[in-house]
Amino acid sequence: MVGKASATRILGLAASAALAAAAGLLLASPGWAAAPVFEVSRPAGAGQAEQGRLILLISKDLTREPRSHLSSGDPLDSPYVFGLNVKDLAPGGAARLDEAAVGFPVAHLSGLPPGDYLAQVVLNRYETFHLADGRVLDLPPDEGEGQHFEDKPGNLYSKPVRIHVGPDGAAPMTLSLDQVAPSMPAPKETPYVKYIRIRSERLSKFWGRDVYLSAYVLVPEGFASHPKAHYPLMVFHDHFVTGIPEFRTTPPDPDLKPDYSRRFRLAGYNRIEQQEGYALYKKWISPGFPRFLVVKIDHANPYYDDSYAVNSANLGPYGDAINYELIPAIEKRFRGLGQGWARFTYGGSTGGWEALATQVFYPDMYNGAFAACPDPIDFRGFTNINIYKDPNLYALEGEALKVEQPAERDYLGRVAITQRQINAMELARGDHSRSGEQYDIWETVFGPAGADGYPAPLFDKVTGQIDPKIAAYWRDHYDLSWIIARDWKTLAPKLQGKIHIYVGSADTYYLTDAVYYAQDRLEALKPAWGGEVAYGDRAEHCWNGDPKLANAYSRLHYEVQYLPKILARIKATAPKGADLTSWRY
Repeated sequence: MVGKASATRILGLAASAALAAAAGLLLASPGWAAAPVFEVSRPAGAGQAEQGRLILLISKDLTREPRSHLSSGDPLDSPYVFGLNVKDLAPGGAARLDEAAVGFPVAHLSGLPPGDYLAQVVLNRYETFHLADGRVLDLPPDEGEGQHFEDKPGNLYSKPVRIHVGPDGAAPMTLSLDQVAPSMPAPKETPYVKYIRIRSERLSKFWGRDVYLSAYVLVPEGFASHPKAHYPLMVFHDHFVTGIPEFRTTPPDPDLKPDYSRRFRLAGYNRIEQQEGYALYKKWISPGFPRFLVVKIDHANPYYDDSYAVNSANLGPYGDAINYELIPAIEKRFRGLGQGWARFTYGGSTGGWEALATQVFYPDMYNGAFAACPDPIDFRGFTNINIYKDPNLYALEGEALKVEQPAERDYLGRVAITQRQINAMELARGDHSRSGEQYDIWETVFGPAGADGYPAPLFDKVTGQIDPKIAAYWRDHYDLSWIIARDWKTLAPKLQGKIHIYVGSADTYYLTDAVYYAQDRLEALKPAWGGEVAYGDRAEHCWNGDPKLANAYSRLHYEVQYLPKILARIKATAPKGADLTSWRY
């Protein structure tokens, strides 16, 4: 007979071993007497017992905190990551991180190569949510930081400790959760950038607690001096936002030390951002420039930095809350025209998917969607996987050959991480879709709730095996090109001429594939869909349709990028008697 705690450890070891075997990761300890073990303690004193995910970060870089590596989003910049759930970790208590911890890029701690490292641990705190449908879930609440566990306010973390891993590594190494991440600064308003926050009745009912939606609104020049003017609304879908950083009212800082952008391979990219931000401001205030409202929404939640702006089984009615609660509140306060002909959506990546989904699911509310480098809009191209035909997400398997599937590349085709590895990284950060990362949020938004109340997975996180029943659910509810074609009889008069899709031919995350599939389906529609698809030659993520400028520049121009097409659409479709003049001063 095994005790409960011992049984949990054995199951954790079994899962870790299965993950290692499936991933082909380092399994055996490199000749050690014992694998590394970490004792994680909390200082005695005031405070309450906490539950959550202990996330251990171990880095070869001895010059900076391991948790600081996570901000770049570059998998090649990731330290070693190991995760384990804890319950009731009280002040003065301790937890043990050992072989039961799930890891990346090695499956468990015994896979760490010998050497000197910096080690740091973070407790991503969970709270218990009592949903209206009876589900009781332990989830990491967003604390105003956009689900970045490494600096989420209230999360506990340790100071970095230098460690040596080697054959004599049997003695437990100690880390103390004696640091607390501080609160986020309050939102700031400027003469042009305003902030609005509302309590959502729909979301509060779903989650069983108060839920708020907020947005930053870029108001036009002359907003205060033209009180009778009403404005078109442009919803710029994006990830978690803390303002509109690409809009800058002062010239570039002459003393700014130039940095280097690994993403764009550009020196001094921080200076470029300031230059382009100031250029946008000068255009914004120029005489004769069309006046309109730009909105960026904050809809971070317990699973991710935004909701994907749709209704879903696991996140609740975010689509309805945004479109029927937040948008009317914005238009009332900031004098929007408040009619479908005068609303547009655009965005890139997640925002590109959201822009198109918003147009499809709320077709009368908007007059055009500009979807740049969108997340998969056709699940036959779920990155580079066809979830309806491919049995496995991680590998293509023939009679004798098994080929690992890539997940990220550059325009030359060099692969940075595989599908198996990126999901191992997510599993280390959180189980039950709680990593706060990309594949977990796709499963959260697109899938149904599972028997345990958490999102039902499309694929097994260890083996990569795809569940056809869940794939069918995804298709019927969120495969945008499938839904457009399925419902075209009723959608045609509402969507013709409104859809614009742009993607690079070498998109970093293989998002080009879904656009290829979607284009074929859209061009077969009768009556014709009347939209637009364009590809950027050799362009990586996130090409947004500008044929003259590289991504590094065009991504800083979203607020005006599609303006000529928007103005033409307004002119062609505005109803008789529509206000086409009050906002043209």
